[in-house]
Amino acid sequence: MENLLQLQNGSDIRGVAMDTEGQSITLSEEAAYAIAYSFAQYILSRYNPTPVPIAVVGCDSRLTGDRLKAVVLQAFASAGFTAYDASLTSTPAIFMSTIFDEIKADCGIMITASHLPYDRNGMKFFTKDGGMDKQILKNILLNAEELPIPQATYEFKPVALTDIYSRYLVEIIREKTGRQEPFAGKKIIVDAGNGSGGFFADNVLVPLGADTTGSIFLEPDGYFPNHIPNPENAAVMQEFSQRVVDEEADLGIIFDTDVDRAAVADKTGRAISRNALVALMSAIVLADYPGACIVTDSVTSSSLTTFIERLGGTHHRYKRGYKNVIDEAIRLNELGTLSPLAIETSGHCALIENHFLDDGAYMAVKILILFAQLAQEGKVLSDIICDLKEPAEALELRLNILCDDFKTYGSEMLGKFESYAMSKMGWSVVSPNYEGVRIEADGYNGGGWALMRLSLHDPVIAINIESDRTGGAAIIKQEIVTFLKDFEHIQ
Repeated sequence: MENLLQLQNGSDIRGVAMDTEGQSITLSEEAAYAIAYSFAQYILSRYNPTPVPIAVVGCDSRLTGDRLKAVVLQAFASAGFTAYDASLTSTPAIFMSTIFDEIKADCGIMITASHLPYDRNGMKFFTKDGGMDKQILKNILLNAEELPIPQATYEFKPVALTDIYSRYLVEIIREKTGRQEPFAGKKIIVDAGNGSGGFFADNVLVPLGADTTGSIFLEPDGYFPNHIPNPENAAVMQEFSQRVVDEEADLGIIFDTDVDRAAVADKTGRAISRNALVALMSAIVLADYPGACIVTDSVTSSSLTTFIERLGGTHHRYKRGYKNVIDEAIRLNELGTLSPLAIETSGHCALIENHFLDDGAYMAVKILILFAQLAQEGKVLSDIICDLKEPAEALELRLNILCDDFKTYGSEMLGKFESYAMSKMGWSVVSPNYEGVRIEADGYNGGGWALMRLSLHDPVIAINIESDRTGGAAIIKQEIVTFLKDFEHIQ
């Protein structure tokens, strides 16, 4: 129970939940109970819910999900809440339980560790205001180490949250397309990665008339035996795109473990993820919000900026971390800059019309509505982003910082890299820039861009490089390697 802060991962909790290969368990049932009880106390003090507060708890397919969910439910019940068990569900559905009239929860916790290995697990926290602020979570963890924990056993109620959430998504598509079965005659396949997203095929697509035969890995399996459930992974997307072609499907939708991220592939076999996904969602949003600002993470490409500006929008590149991107969009809106979309290349996508919730299923719904419109015109999703220039090459380097005070060392290193870049012929430092140091290189120096940044949580320097021409990324990389030679604590 000591030092629960080690479990904090930004606005979430992540830890080792199984004793495998000699690893010590860090997210134990005792820790999960204490954290949930402290969160319940925060809800009581912050919102003063009456008459009886309501909490909803769910989990993805992880092997430790059910037992952690059970103790979290007990923690809420012991704090005086009516505790609802949502069973296997998605992260977005847990937040929506605070919105749906059938439940009107005061808060919720999702037991998930996204795409991390099977022996990990975690907790995501929601109130009616949205996801958790990382400073508030820090205080909750500190309080969890001090609070006396009552020992008692309570009963809790089941709730068919996934069914309610599915009907909500179906009605949005029917309303926007004006048809009960807008996908009749269309084959749409789903890859749920053995997580909790399998419901989307049977509960959402089938009622809308789609043929979902050929969908894969819909069955929950906490070992994730088929592939890492991560739509950002290039190999996963390549395999899924080929599956769409092989199945002669009209569209493919792939989710991560807990359905807060997604990506798609169209019938041509084009994988629409990372920058292409950001471009597609930007096109969808700018059609509804002309001239709006699109907020993305820091590693988006320069060609994406050109694409967004060609559509009449502006591109605001911010820090990595889905909560950082969402909070920045909220801040810009409060300042009067219309920013309806906050999206990461990882597949996290939050829309102003959907409570700025990062919801992979809702993003899929927006894409499906466009897909239905394009199908009537004989077009595919790739037609919408045909003007997006893809880089000839893309590299990502992750270098370990081998010293205790890695944040100070990394920050000093970034300062020196900025000076190095400013003095280098053919390089220019991009400003404003909100994370790390970003440079643009002319054709003689690689013809592309690079971003060097310090990882949000780990002793790692991350470097992203893209080039407009074959061989260009290697030129930029070599210049960066030359710079790095003077840093003995980098490996």
